[in-house]
Amino acid sequence: MAEQLSLFETKPSFRVQQADKPLMSQEALIKWKSKIFNYQQKSLTQQSPQQTSLFNATTTHCDVDNINPFELKLHSSQFYRLPEQGSHNCIYFIIDNALPLLLYVGETKLTAKQRWNGVHDCKDYVANYIELHRKYKLEVRVCSAFWYDTPSDRKSRLKLESELINRWQSPFNKENWQRWGQPFGKI
Repeated sequence: MAEQLSLFETKPSFRVQQADKPLMSQEALIKWKSKIFNYQQKSLTQQSPQQTSLFNATTTHCDVDNINPFELKLHSSQFYRLPEQGSHNCIYFIIDNALPLLLYVGETKLTAKQRWNGVHDCKDYVANYIELHRKYKLEVRVCSAFWYDTPSDRKSRLKLESELINRWQSPFNKENWQRWGQPFGKI
């Protein structure tokens, strides 16, 4: 009897396993997180390098050293499914509060909910990350935090986002994949 062929190839949405082999061993996951945690803890106590000037430049509220994602009010990692909190742009952070680890830094030109509704690769990374933790019965508490006091000018906001990504070396941001790898990305 001939096997019926499928018209559409279906791929699993998440990739915590490839065939019968886990994406990352429990030991490798713990070591990966530990390296990121140690880097980010050092970043908490270090000031970002500043460009010097002949004139005394005043510090602004948008100074990267004054924004600590771990001190912001935490929200569900499923924030995009909740009712809209506001109608303004922001810098947002995805955090695993179990250690804590800053996993992702993003900015929105609209609202965080509008940015995440639909396709956003980070949603898949977060789902894969959570699923692998559950597979190994490791504590995971992914949440989100928002910083709304952002510059209204998009170019300035993107610059701030880039500086935050650089300071914290958040592993789900593509700018840091070379450093941390991309173990939770798409297949």
